[in-house]
Amino acid sequence: MLDSNLFPYCDGTLCCEGISLQKLAEEYGTPLFVTSRNSLVNQYRAFEKAFEGLDHFTCYSVKANFNLHVIRTLADEGCGCDVNSGGELFRALQAGVEPGKIIMAGVGKTAADIEYGVRSGVLMLKAESLSELRLINDVAGGLGKNASVGIRINPNVTAETHPYITTGDSKEKFGVDETDLDEVFALLKALEHVDLVGLDMHIGSQIFDADFYHAALEKLLDVLAGARSAGFNIRYFDIGGGFPVTYDPQKPATPIEQFAEKLVPLLEKTGTTIVFEPGRFITANSTVLLTRVLYRKRNHAGKEFVIVDAGMTELIRPALYQSYHEIVAVCQHDSVMVADIVGPVCESGDFFARERTVDRVEEGDLLAVLSVGAYGSVMSNNYNGRLRPAEVMVDGKKARLIRKRETFDQLVQNEMF
Repeated sequence: MLDSNLFPYCDGTLCCEGISLQKLAEEYGTPLFVTSRNSLVNQYRAFEKAFEGLDHFTCYSVKANFNLHVIRTLADEGCGCDVNSGGELFRALQAGVEPGKIIMAGVGKTAADIEYGVRSGVLMLKAESLSELRLINDVAGGLGKNASVGIRINPNVTAETHPYITTGDSKEKFGVDETDLDEVFALLKALEHVDLVGLDMHIGSQIFDADFYHAALEKLLDVLAGARSAGFNIRYFDIGGGFPVTYDPQKPATPIEQFAEKLVPLLEKTGTTIVFEPGRFITANSTVLLTRVLYRKRNHAGKEFVIVDAGMTELIRPALYQSYHEIVAVCQHDSVMVADIVGPVCESGDFFARERTVDRVEEGDLLAVLSVGAYGSVMSNNYNGRLRPAEVMVDGKKARLIRKRETFDQLVQNEMF
């Protein structure tokens, strides 16, 4: 849920910090992503405060929102980065993140990705299979280097979340099964250019119950004991991210302090530096998507549709995950209506809300889709030949364009006759 201090209504108009969203829409057009810089900073600091008594290192999960200004804002606070590809590594380095503060994940890293990570000097590469360990060894050896690696363990814990964002179940593609660890440790001893420095897990996203983390941690602690018995010096213990945020005010997220209270006593036993990978937790509620009402129409059954100029090409989460996003009028109205809020894309799945009670907006009015800072702009696309929107970051009473709106020429710039 947005911080009402950073996204207040001022004289009936929704603002981001000290700037009217209506004015931003007039200046930059719609659809438009607007991010509060201070929301990012406040959320990061809240996470750090919750775990301040613990020897830890926080790596922002770049996949949530990889805009350079978002990464740079967090890097300036001392945050590292968790990247999942060569492209995300490039973005983190371009934003000024030190290589030694970057961990490189990804279940399908290519040889080129691995070489880029090793050459860059990232803190560690997280391996998810025996084959990947062999490839890392070969690539590092070819460069005349040793690669620091962490092993991602699949703890076979099924957290209660959407099935598309659960990642710690043995049915999913991620990590090494516990039953394969003897073979993994034997291989690591035989490889000459790989140093095992960390253990890692990630059980999913939007995990509201800390007990799922607790159960997975107990398994990972057993793996830690086994790795040390096998002679490995484990320095990093990475428990991933997945901490929840509030999208629907009727379903408030578990406070991060409750996770810390539950997990810190276990984590302190490791004798390692704990690594966290929050992404959504930091960015989700930092951003709104401004969209203008194009048309209103009613069908023969009396169903009301509000057709807006943003769609699943800008925010795919409702179509992909059936996710809830609160939607409000930028300029408050005195009356409400029940309507489907839908976009212009040629898909029936192109909607933001079904049968939602919203302000009775008219054609030309502005709506704000809230809590789109994670997996919003980063998953936008050009389906139907649509142009990716502009992005603006607000800091107090200053607004900065942090991504230009695409042009028609950019749609075809990489294509050749």
